[in-house]
Amino acid sequence: MIAITSALITAAGVALIVFPRRGDSGEPVPAPPWRLPTVERIRRLLDQRSTQHLLLSTVCSFAFGSALCLTIFGSLLPAIAGGVFAATFPISAARQRRQQQLAAAQESWPRMIDELRVLTAAAGRSIPQALLEIGASAPIQLKPAFADASREWMLNTDLERMLTVLRSALADPTCDSVCETLLIAAELGGTDLDRRLIALAEDRRIDTRHRREARARQAGVRFARRFVLLVPLGMAAAGLAVGTGRSAYQTPIGQSAVLVAIAVTAGCWIWAGRMLRLPTEERVFRT
Repeated sequence: MIAITSALITAAGVALIVFPRRGDSGEPVPAPPWRLPTVERIRRLLDQRSTQHLLLSTVCSFAFGSALCLTIFGSLLPAIAGGVFAATFPISAARQRRQQQLAAAQESWPRMIDELRVLTAAAGRSIPQALLEIGASAPIQLKPAFADASREWMLNTDLERMLTVLRSALADPTCDSVCETLLIAAELGGTDLDRRLIALAEDRRIDTRHRREARARQAGVRFARRFVLLVPLGMAAAGLAVGTGRSAYQTPIGQSAVLVAIAVTAGCWIWAGRMLRLPTEERVFRT
């Protein structure tokens, strides 16, 4: 029990470092005074979306998964298998963050397109000015991309480069369509920009409504997917108090059964994750 308790405490500490608590506005809660500077630097490093971040998170997940399986089963092969399985979690988390960013973009673009249409038509703003204004009220997930685009405009006053930065930062099909529409309107002129933005906003509303309905129907699958991990892990921990406990896991038959169980759990986890994926719209205007 002491080993299991230590493993759970370690898991909680890793979760607090990798996934810091956030306030109601979505911003990370400031670190308390007692937090050590080293821990804060590690947390900021893990928050960076980069290859180093993914590599470090994968290594930490592998080490934690191996330590937890070694604590429960007391043998090397299940520990390695559990570590490999746990190493896939950061990749899944990175994909989930990307999906959340795309979902936020898809839900906010209809409103932003309407604001862009009003600013460029009724208010008489130029296209760069209108983009900067809607960027100020964009969701928090999109603000860094608009900030980069604003910085590019302030440095070069080049609309094409500004839109290129925005498209590269968001990598969103709707953003590609909006930027291409604005670029063509700025270069060729014309009076049909308002009509095209209305049609694009309506198309995005329909797509957003359908995706919300699909995600609502996935609630049962998401609940079952969590049980794929919780139930086998709980049963394995409970097995320590039944019969010969850990020594049964260390026998050849026990190790084979544990390896098969980890493989089946990983397969169910991956299969359930594939069921939760919604079809993504292909990008047409890539940079």
